[in-house]
Amino acid sequence: MKRDLFPDGWRAWLGSNSRGWRILVGVVCFICLALFLHFREVRFEVLELNATAGRYIVAQVDFEFPDDETTLILRQQAMQDIGKVYQIDDKEIRSSRYHLEDLLIHSKQWRVLAPSSTFEEMYKAADEIETLLIEARFTDPRTIQRIRTLALPDFAYFEFLPDDGETQTSLPPEFWSKISHAIARSDLFHRETIDFVLKQFQETQWRLVEDVPLEHALRTAIAKTVPEKFTKVLAGTRLVDQGEKISSRHLVMMQAMKQAISEGRRLYDPLSVVASLLISLIFVTISALYFRISQPDFIRSLRQIALFVCIIIVTLLIAKFTEYVLLKSSSTVIGEVRYPILAPFATILICILLSPRTALFAATFLSIILSVSLAVDHSRFLILNLVTSIVIIICCQGIRRRKEIFGVCLKSAFSALPVLYSFSLSEHRLWTNSLLTDVGASFIFLIVTAVLVTGLIPAFETMFGILTDMSLVEYMDPNSDLLREFAASVPGTYQHSLVLGNLAETCARSIGANGLFCRAATLYHDIGKMNNPQFYTENQQSLVNMHQLLTPTESAQVIIYHVIDGVEIAKKYRLPDSFIDIIKEHHGTTLVYYFYRKELELKGGNKDLVQESDFRYPGPKPRTKESAIIMICDSVEAASRSVESPTEAALLEVVQHIITEKAEDGQFDDCELNFEDLKLIKQALVKTLLLSHHIRVKYPKRK
Repeated sequence: MKRDLFPDGWRAWLGSNSRGWRILVGVVCFICLALFLHFREVRFEVLELNATAGRYIVAQVDFEFPDDETTLILRQQAMQDIGKVYQIDDKEIRSSRYHLEDLLIHSKQWRVLAPSSTFEEMYKAADEIETLLIEARFTDPRTIQRIRTLALPDFAYFEFLPDDGETQTSLPPEFWSKISHAIARSDLFHRETIDFVLKQFQETQWRLVEDVPLEHALRTAIAKTVPEKFTKVLAGTRLVDQGEKISSRHLVMMQAMKQAISEGRRLYDPLSVVASLLISLIFVTISALYFRISQPDFIRSLRQIALFVCIIIVTLLIAKFTEYVLLKSSSTVIGEVRYPILAPFATILICILLSPRTALFAATFLSIILSVSLAVDHSRFLILNLVTSIVIIICCQGIRRRKEIFGVCLKSAFSALPVLYSFSLSEHRLWTNSLLTDVGASFIFLIVTAVLVTGLIPAFETMFGILTDMSLVEYMDPNSDLLREFAASVPGTYQHSLVLGNLAETCARSIGANGLFCRAATLYHDIGKMNNPQFYTENQQSLVNMHQLLTPTESAQVIIYHVIDGVEIAKKYRLPDSFIDIIKEHHGTTLVYYFYRKELELKGGNKDLVQESDFRYPGPKPRTKESAIIMICDSVEAASRSVESPTEAALLEVVQHIITEKAEDGQFDDCELNFEDLKLIKQALVKTLLLSHHIRVKYPKRK
């Protein structure tokens, strides 16, 4: 059995039906709807890249957009400031270094020219000069100036470019002078050492090669310094011409215009807030008036109103989340979804948990609200959501298993196909890639709807104490712990409950009541007899009658107490409140007449000596049609067993007597049964009892 996660106080609150609480729930719905209407996105026509525009599009407001084409041109112009950059060929630097080392080893001339130097000093000076030559870069003055604007170190750059066509060149004296000063700043070498080593390198003809990677890196760095260019567009400017091919520039302009309109809406302006509140108030008021006129039982039930509002709020949250994903996602596939199907989510929940009539109103209400509030094509979104929702209402009739929800949603998805194709035909196109995307998105939305509904229905059932046909079927499972124990401990009563379920379901259907609920509830209406099974005739397997050991008053109390025991067992196993109501009401406040009559006989027929209240069930009287039907069928089923000749007239007399007796006792005063209902119930009872008491052919014994 299901566990009840909600306290009794929550159940009592839902059952209070106080007008104040109902108004509070309405206020919550009003506020949530106002917020949804107020914080809405701006809707624009969806343009497809490389598609042909079907009409003119004009700027609605002044706005600026990031002009990628202009920015690209400016960056290309800036990159042209970086000229060619040369470096000395590494091979020649190493060759000159080897030549210097050979000179130091085999010639003694350097010791004469630099008497204060040592071989190690000469060697280290050569290392320093070699490093500087490798790092040296030669370019034009403009390039060096741009490098300085980037705040990059420029000590290794020199203003010098080789003549065109030259393969070998001498480096300018200014270059060698700077190299000499750079080495001299370290104070590690004597002056004659620096002069001698530099002279050996300076006499060389150098081959300069272009440093392409460095040029590319510098140009990239220069391009990044150019800010993004924003182009201003004035209101009334034509953005797209009719028949023009849609480019990425058009898409960027449309997005920028949308952002400008959103920022200009002034959401927190008092007048804007009042406008949203007023629209929300209009919708909520119209809805309340509709339910008050067409469904007064709904508007008086706090449980149903709270459930309805809860489903509406959840649907609005899902719709807002879906809109956010579709608008903010960088995926091109998600961005091409044009018609999200959202209303069927609430429709199927309300149809299963409340009623198809309420679901139809919710489908219409939500389709209108969502179409005017979401950033979608209003008319097409409205048509698609309304059609799929109505198909769901049609297909939800008689759904009894949770897996059938997927079948209902699948049928709804197929109903979207002709609608989507009609949209494509209205655009004078037989087939487009967008149509394929819309079909796939429709199936995905409705499959997700089926998954969400399947998961949420048990939560709503538990939270609001609602019994759906799917739950009733689960409660009828004979393998449940309670029913197995019931069948094992009181088999006669269990069989009586099965027969009674068939009678009650037939009668309920004859007057339009919930037959499945009657069948399920009757399985549990006598579970209190499990505590004292031997005191009930249908469970007595021996000739000993336990009531012979008790006084009539004691016997009556034992019989009556099975109702109280049944309520305790039902609460222990967390049975629904409606089942507990059936346990309490299926005898109402009727009199246990058999033991009352026996007590009267013992008292000499003096009614003053017998307290009639001791022989009446505690009640209450039946408060629903289903409860009254079960009361009638319970008495009729037991009485029909004593009919020796079950003809139509005999059974009709029994049924008529029992119904009249219950009515005169006031047992139907609190329920909604009328004379027409009682007439149909009598006919259904007689017909069903005749079929169950039919006479079989007597077969001859085999010789």
